[in-house]
Amino acid sequence: ESRRMNGAITVHDPHYKPVIMGVVNVTPDSFSDGGKFLCKDKAIAHALKLIDEGAKIIDIGGESTRPGSDPVSAEEEIARVVPVIEAVSLIAPLVSIDTRHALVMKAALKAGATLVNDISALTHNPEGLKIVSNSGARICLMHMQGTPKNMQEKPSYNNVLEDVFEYLKQRVHACLDAGIAKDKIIVDPGIGFGKTLEHNLILLGNIRKFHDLGCEILLGTSRKSFIGGLSNNDPADERIGGSLSSVIWGATQGVHIFRVHDVKETMQALKVYKAIATSGL
Repeated sequence: ESRRMNGAITVHDPHYKPVIMGVVNVTPDSFSDGGKFLCKDKAIAHALKLIDEGAKIIDIGGESTRPGSDPVSAEEEIARVVPVIEAVSLIAPLVSIDTRHALVMKAALKAGATLVNDISALTHNPEGLKIVSNSGARICLMHMQGTPKNMQEKPSYNNVLEDVFEYLKQRVHACLDAGIAKDKIIVDPGIGFGKTLEHNLILLGNIRKFHDLGCEILLGTSRKSFIGGLSNNDPADERIGGSLSSVIWGATQGVHIFRVHDVKETMQALKVYKAIATSGL
C-alpha cells in the first residue's frame, strides 16, 4: 500500500505522528459530558488527566455548540474559560480556545492559549481575523452550515464534499490575506455541524481530499451523533467504539490532529494499529 496520499504521510509511515487534542468543556450543557467540568478545579484536573494520557493539545471551550444549543455571552464565556486557560497553559504543551467570539479569543490568547479553534472559521466576528493575525496564534477553521441552534434542522448541499472544500479554501485565503501564515492554519470539515448522517460519511470517506488545501487537517468525530445513528442510537458516553474506528480511518488517510474526549483509549488504538501497519514493511 502506498504510504503517501495526496502528499500526506499516513499511518503506514514510521514518521506519521498524529496529535491528540483532548476536550475540556467548561459548560453546563455540553452534549458529551453535560456540566461535569464546569467547576474550575474539576476542569483543570480533567485537563491534567488528559495531558497525562498523552494529549498534546487541550481544547478549552466555554460555549456548548451541540445541536440546538443557545449562544452564551462573550463575558460569561470569558469568565468560564480564562481561569482554566491560565492554569492549564502552565502545564499543557499547547492550549486551544474553542470559541467563535473575538472578545473571547483575545482574552484566551492573553491568558496563554496559542491556538484558536473556531467553528465559524472566523466569520462570526470579522475582527477575529485581525486578533489571530496580530497574536501569531494558530487557527483551526471549521465548516458549519447554519448555527448550533438550527444547524441540524434541514442540512442540504449541492455536493457536500465540494461545498465544504470550497468554503474552507475561501476561509484559508481570507486568513492568508489577513497576514496569517499558511503553516499556522488547520482545517476541519466539521463532522456533525449542519450535516446529515450521509453527509458525514461522504466527508469522512473522502477526508484525504482536504490535503489539497495544503494545511493540517483536524478531525472531530468523538462521541458524535452519527455514531449513534449507525449503532442503535447509543448515547454519547457509549460511542467509544465508533469514535475509535473513525480515528483509525482518519489515520489511514493522514489526518494530523484528532479532537477526542477519550484520550487514553485513542492513544492505545493508534499505537496498536500503527505497530501492526508498520510491522509488515
